[in-house]
Amino acid sequence: MSDVPEASNREEVEDNTPEPEEQSDDSSDDGEASGDTEMDFLRNLFSKTLGISGEKVLDELTLEGVASYMQSGKCKNIICMVGAGISTSAGIPDFRSPDTGLYANLQKYNLPYPEAIFQIDYFKKHPEPFFALARELYPGQFKPTVCHYFIKLLKDKGLLKRCYSQNIDTLERVAGLEGEDLIEAHGTFYTSHCVNYMCCKEYDLDWMKEKIFSDDIPKCDKCSNLVKPDIVFFGENLPKRFFTSMAMDFPRCDLLIIMGTSLQVQPFAALVGRVSNSCPRLLINLEKAGGADPLLGMIGIGGGMDFDSAKAYRDVAHISTCDDGCLALADLLGWKAELEEVVKQEHEKINSKAKEEQTNQSSGAAGKAESGKAESGKSESGKTKVE
Repeated sequence: MSDVPEASNREEVEDNTPEPEEQSDDSSDDGEASGDTEMDFLRNLFSKTLGISGEKVLDELTLEGVASYMQSGKCKNIICMVGAGISTSAGIPDFRSPDTGLYANLQKYNLPYPEAIFQIDYFKKHPEPFFALARELYPGQFKPTVCHYFIKLLKDKGLLKRCYSQNIDTLERVAGLEGEDLIEAHGTFYTSHCVNYMCCKEYDLDWMKEKIFSDDIPKCDKCSNLVKPDIVFFGENLPKRFFTSMAMDFPRCDLLIIMGTSLQVQPFAALVGRVSNSCPRLLINLEKAGGADPLLGMIGIGGGMDFDSAKAYRDVAHISTCDDGCLALADLLGWKAELEEVVKQEHEKINSKAKEEQTNQSSGAAGKAESGKAESGKSESGKTKVE
């Protein structure tokens, strides 16, 4: 399951969200990073108002230009922003595609409107549709895509600053990204909590998985209230770490790669405007997204990406699937063979592990069946002797 939407108002942050992890490569404290971000915002505002662009660092506004810049030695802090589009080739639907998207295929749940399945008030009254959907799309049933492994390759080569993901399918983690590499803007299935604010007991992934696949509505062992995976619903705040890391990361970004997102949902979409005016931005997507809104652009909100005007100087749109775009970029960088080999090896490992688990489950089930027959035989034998 990917790209869970969030409410538009995110000004307050819950007190019980985890503190941001210590980042070994961040020498400044949060206050300094926040100040840098505010100054960058003001610079962007004045630049846009006065029609002043930043320094042009790409030789050309093409994928080749981005690859050349990445090879120049000047690109050391890449941020990836990703949405549901990076997981569709794994078999996970996105949200907004007219015929195949998740919202277009929820009729069987008899919802008042499609978004209700991720609306917190509706969930508390009617949790059944969400958990039925979760059973269909539960993490662990899908393999990471070429795009996921390309991001991991950026990490291995020391180029990845952070990956900001809208997805809750955990495929970034399966591909090898760790907690410090990843900002799960819309939360995660890795942990769950009781929805009762007076309780908030935490549960792990295995506990939730067992409940979901046994058709039980997860209830708290302590207070009997609903237990919900720590994914962000409409009406809930984003994780605190999203905001603190954003303030530290984006002023330092020297290449922003945006993949598989329509850039329609705030505040995630506005992150594209958080980088400096000189930072190149590459979009790999099936269609252009994040274009400048005349009104929002004047106040520095909404991204304002410019791919086609005469003033365009840093934004590149590569129109393709995310996997094809990553393979094309990897080819230009001389990484294609390495990327393809990584995908092959990692998928083989996942398949082997799944086969082993299936064998163990089958053996366990067969053992229980034999044990049951033996017990039944003893019972029948005892009855015969008594008679």
